Amino acid sequence: MIIRHAEKPESGPGLTPEGEARAQAYVSYFEHFNVNGASMVPNALYASADSKSSMRPRLTITPLSQALGLPLDTRFADKQTKEMADALRNEAHGNHVLIAWHHGEIPKLIHDLGGDSSALIPGDKWPSDVFGWVVVLQYDHKGKLVASQVIHEHLMPDDQ
Repeated sequence: MIIRHAEKPESGPGLTPEGEARAQAYVSYFEHFNVNGASMVPNALYASADSKSSMRPRLTITPLSQALGLPLDTRFADKQTKEMADALRNEAHGNHVLIAWHHGEIPKLIHDLGGDSSALIPGDKWPSDVFGWVVVLQYDHKGKLVASQVIHEHLMPDDQ
């Protein structure tokens, strides 16, 4: 599962009050997350590494990390989508992975994970004003992508 970080301020590396509210809302949302009736509660969490200009991916899922008692892996910078995908292919992790990333790099991350980002995201570019999507990529036991979809979460009033 891939989400964009929560709402960002005009300037600064953190979240807006709306973004902080979304980060808190993700706790109950993902504690009960299911797709087509199957539980997909995250058991591994990743966020792109903090930079001088943004800590938003980490801040977005830190409350969920704390609530679930799961560590948050922030080894990879937002441009390191291939390295992130390679780590998921080659390292042990949970079977329900949640990744918080920067929207400009999510199409590349989807592609590096074997998905067709242009089929999931209109114009193959995550809209700058959209925060309420969950990209779900499902794989079989051999690691082959078998299903993909975008779920519109509607946690906040402006979610599209």
